[in-house]
Amino acid sequence: MLPMKRAPRAVPRLPSRLPWLRTQFGWVDWVVAAAVLVLFYAVFRIAEGTTVSFAPEHLSIDTDPARLPYYAGRSLLRMFVALGVSTAFTFGYAYAAARSRRLEKVLIPALDILQSVPVLAFLTVAIGAFIALFPHSFIGLELASIFAIFTSQAWNMTFSFYHSLITLPRELDELSRSLRLTRWMRFWKIEVPNGAIGLIWNGMMSFGGGWFFLVASEAVTVADAEYTLPGVGAYAGAAIAQGNLGHVFLAIVTMALMVISVNFFFWRPMTAWAERFKQEQAEATEVQRSMVLNFLRRSHWPQALAPARRRIAGWCSRAGRIFGTDDRPLRVSDTRRRTGDVVFAAATITLIGWGMYSLLRYLHGTAGLGVFAEPLLLGLLTFARVIVLVVLATLVWVPIGVRIGSSPRLARIAQPVVQVLASFPANFLFPLATWLFVRTGLSIDIGGILLMGLGAQWYILFNSIAGAMAIPTDLREAMDNLGVHGWQRWRRLIIPAIFPYYVTGGITASGGAWNASIVAEVVGFGGTTLTAHGLGAYITDATEAGNYPQLIAGIAVMSLYVVGLNRRFWRRLYRLAENRYALT
Repeated sequence: MLPMKRAPRAVPRLPSRLPWLRTQFGWVDWVVAAAVLVLFYAVFRIAEGTTVSFAPEHLSIDTDPARLPYYAGRSLLRMFVALGVSTAFTFGYAYAAARSRRLEKVLIPALDILQSVPVLAFLTVAIGAFIALFPHSFIGLELASIFAIFTSQAWNMTFSFYHSLITLPRELDELSRSLRLTRWMRFWKIEVPNGAIGLIWNGMMSFGGGWFFLVASEAVTVADAEYTLPGVGAYAGAAIAQGNLGHVFLAIVTMALMVISVNFFFWRPMTAWAERFKQEQAEATEVQRSMVLNFLRRSHWPQALAPARRRIAGWCSRAGRIFGTDDRPLRVSDTRRRTGDVVFAAATITLIGWGMYSLLRYLHGTAGLGVFAEPLLLGLLTFARVIVLVVLATLVWVPIGVRIGSSPRLARIAQPVVQVLASFPANFLFPLATWLFVRTGLSIDIGGILLMGLGAQWYILFNSIAGAMAIPTDLREAMDNLGVHGWQRWRRLIIPAIFPYYVTGGITASGGAWNASIVAEVVGFGGTTLTAHGLGAYITDATEAGNYPQLIAGIAVMSLYVVGLNRRFWRRLYRLAENRYALT
């Protein structure tokens, strides 16, 4: 009798709810996990100092170079928190403006005004409000600083995403409607990917704008009271006030290292990752690459965490059904729509009228309405500087941006250089500019244009790069096959393709130039201070003196100039970009 064969022993299988235990982790996965843990630990240790109580002696900045690494961490934490808040604001504000015809008439002009209000003006109000909420605690000053950085980042990102929403290609809109996607799914599956390239590049530029105003957000004087926070910006401000060029140089080196590191570990992976959202039928031969992104793609953590991510996404999708589906447009009777328009217009005009009446009554009772005369005249000088700056930046940076964006190989080389130049706070160079103006005899009235350009011209460059990168490869190849080069290529392909991006860059560069005039029209080093004739210098003087009637008048006049320029010029270009130059 043959011996009976024993049945093979059953191998225990892990439950399907624990798929991450079956993943074969390697050294890459452990390096990624360790890096994440170190990052969380560093954020925790740095954030500890944001909640301690402060006394007047704690508001002084220690210029010992050994403190620079800690100051750098504090500044980075503020920048990334402000970037997260700016992204959330961008999604909500831009979507509301693009999807509501009534809200668009209020939100977009309001965005023009908010973009024109100087960072120092936001700080003047924010510091008092946040200190009242968190008395004698650094958290109040931290929130005020983050709010100020947010105001230098959010507007540019919001304009970019708003433009991508109103110029959504027709085939993507039809795809969403035919699939009857919920509006939640349409937003995350179609609208956000469609605007991802422009949003990331404008986010990079907005991050650079935050660096530009780092000194203003970490060290500000309001009504003869000086508030400072630990950070590289405050360190540089203290070194500039002491006239210590050695410490200023150390702050510059620290800032350059921070910018390069953020570019390598964050923005370069983001731009390479955004390549997946390009709308093209032919794959490009060269694409953006990132060593960090390639390393992360070798990790098994995304695969291990995929079930949890899908489960969370499913919950969000089911919850998003309350926003309705996208299978058909909302139809409203003409009578109901006209009635709603009248009610909305009446409510808006009433609120604005009440606010203007209260403002004028306050000014009439303090300084009189004649307080507007001087800033109106000074605004003409700053307005002339802004026009010259935008024209020169367009002629110089649009061709350079197109060249960089059209070549992935050149973009990999130029991106960190451009990022360092754009992100580097120009006011760190103001001591050198002061010395140069004094030695050469160059008037600050003319030199102020160069200083304003250091903080505003990059918006045009970055949007030109983003527009060139978004041109589909099949269109490029079609132009090459047809032998279209030179001016004909610019007229038939490049200008129509980058025009929507240029409008976004132009409107934010214009607003950024007005904002930059606050710090560019008053520069100093040690005991030497140069002051230009202009609205920016007027607002700076009013802020430092705590003269609120003059400060309000200066901000109102600056807002008037910016909104007038946007409505009469940039808005028309927006409509032209939407109706004629959208890729459909």
